[in-house]
Amino acid sequence: MSLREPRADARANRERIVGAARSALAAAGADPDGVALSAIGRAAGVGQGTLYRHFPTREHLLVEVYRTEVGELADTATALLAAHPPWIALTRYLDRLLDYVRVKRGVMVALTATAWRDLSTDQHTRLAAAFSALLTAGRAAGVVRDDVEVADVEVLLTGLARIPQDQWDHRAPRVVALILEALRAR
Repeated sequence: MSLREPRADARANRERIVGAARSALAAAGADPDGVALSAIGRAAGVGQGTLYRHFPTREHLLVEVYRTEVGELADTATALLAAHPPWIALTRYLDRLLDYVRVKRGVMVALTATAWRDLSTDQHTRLAAAFSALLTAGRAAGVVRDDVEVADVEVLLTGLARIPQDQWDHRAPRVVALILEALRAR
């Protein structure tokens, strides 16, 4: 038995739900529990039945939000490298990463430990490949230090998730600027 492709209206509903959830989580920051599923459904313009048909639990919706963010973030690296010199591409990628971390923080808080571990393990490879491409292009152009590895950048970036919500707007861009300075070839 083969699975049918979802109808166009069902795909559109799902995309609107995920988009509304992403917006709500970004606005909620570190308090995703304050985001009601009913509010997400209303923001997406769908009824509760449609919402729960696509996402039977809150966790299912949060997992899809995270997957969407990771997919877009990973794809951004290739597009940025095609459109910009390596240093600009890396800088813009890290700016985009700030939006990702804002959503990821809320998802991390709301998901169970097992779901988060499984999800982050599955998605890690895509992000590592994106960073590898950015760093490789930067090294080839002589703008990124030769001794920087993807794992180094990942360790530096984990600090973003620890920034208190009330300090995010001020501190997160400063931390990214410091990371970029550490990556820059002398």
